[in-house]
Amino acid sequence: MNSSDIQPTEPGQVIIIENKELNIWEAILPIIILVAMLAFNIYVYGDSALSGSNQFVLLLGAAVAAIIGFRNKVTYAQMMEEVAVNVKSTSGAILILLMVGALSGTWLISGIIPTMIYYGLQILSPDIFLPASLIICSVISVATGSSWSTSATVGIALIGIGNSMGIHPGMTAGAVISGAYFGDKLSPLSDTTNLAAAMAGAELFDHIKYMLITTVPSILIALVVFVFLGLSQDVVGSTDVADKLSAISITFNVNPWLFLVPALVIFMIIRKTQPLIALLTGALLGGVAAILAQPEIVVKVAEGTALDFNTAYKGVMNALTVKTSVATSNAELNDLFKGKGMEGMLGTIWLILCAMVFGGVMDAIGALSTISKALLNMFHTVFGLFASTVLSCLAINVTASDQYLALVIPGKMYKKAFDSKGLHPVNLSRTLEDTGTVTSVLIPWNTCGAYNAGVLGVPTIDYAIYAIFNWISPFTTLAVAAIGYKIKTLIPTSK
Repeated sequence: MNSSDIQPTEPGQVIIIENKELNIWEAILPIIILVAMLAFNIYVYGDSALSGSNQFVLLLGAAVAAIIGFRNKVTYAQMMEEVAVNVKSTSGAILILLMVGALSGTWLISGIIPTMIYYGLQILSPDIFLPASLIICSVISVATGSSWSTSATVGIALIGIGNSMGIHPGMTAGAVISGAYFGDKLSPLSDTTNLAAAMAGAELFDHIKYMLITTVPSILIALVVFVFLGLSQDVVGSTDVADKLSAISITFNVNPWLFLVPALVIFMIIRKTQPLIALLTGALLGGVAAILAQPEIVVKVAEGTALDFNTAYKGVMNALTVKTSVATSNAELNDLFKGKGMEGMLGTIWLILCAMVFGGVMDAIGALSTISKALLNMFHTVFGLFASTVLSCLAINVTASDQYLALVIPGKMYKKAFDSKGLHPVNLSRTLEDTGTVTSVLIPWNTCGAYNAGVLGVPTIDYAIYAIFNWISPFTTLAVAAIGYKIKTLIPTSK
């Protein structure tokens, strides 16, 4: 999953809006202007661009698209209708983000995250940490079918462990995301896996089996890169680790029983409990665990003097809703032990809403359809068909800011083209997943990029280069298509 965990509408029922009045240059002009404005804005604001200025730039991009729409006989009402549909489609994502913020708060004051870091520092050494993170997240994501839930649970803990070891957070986030999307992409429980197969008209397990041809090489390349990066890390001295372990054990009641809470959340997701319900349960159980295991911390967060019903309620509620922090004797841990609460997710939600405005207007004026058709007409060979599908998925991830649309629109637009060339539907479904699913997290204003940056606390621009699996997957699918390796046809050939 990604926005995969949330399927608030029926993506397969998305209507592709066409506008014969719109030419290709008018369709791509808002994208060119938006990218230029975002680049300048990031140059001026740096990492703080996500604090609000990028959001306004997205609205300016929507305004440019709207002006072009007015010139091509698209009414204001039509644009607002598509914006409303887009915003509505993110309701599940917004609620999940709020629950992740709440969960991070109670898992901090309950000692769950500190306990994970405490044991992780003893088990995972810096030289194996990155490949181990990739493997751990791959296993969890295959089991749950959810990249978002993987990031929100073990991902948060791994970021903390990596920071404690002095590993660049972008590297850790890249390993987490690579593993999370590998599992999400191959899991039969993932809704993007099911959606890609449905859009192409492929059988689910045929689709998963065919994906192994490109997915296995991609994840192996990523694993080799992370092994190399891990071996190149400066090992944190035992004294530094001992100081951190001591600071954690003095501040928190470290107890392995606390692992029962995240274990239950993961079990619920494996059992196909809706992620929103599982995360809410995890956040509430984190509050109960805080009262039982860390009463002194609960009192401090509540700004009280003794634990009673009122301070317990206020301490847990503060952790759920607003930003909290727990001070230790170690300065590095103080920077790490900060809970987001629901308040900490508002900036990400703001970004998603503005991105949906831009995507809605682009859809309403017919730009998405025009761009996809132009790409389809550019290529006439089999390889060209694969290449145009890849480019369409990338373009829609950038313009519509929604992973579902990056699967649905190219899936609908290219199905007949693949059929006409005698190509089996699994060729299309695999290409959709190799690009539409995994690259969404590399775009800061896409729902997936915004979500993971918010949850992991690492800007998209910092982790994108290290999300090896995600950006190499489109190249792998193109390489396989270029050499014609195991391109499955509708009618068996003599080869």
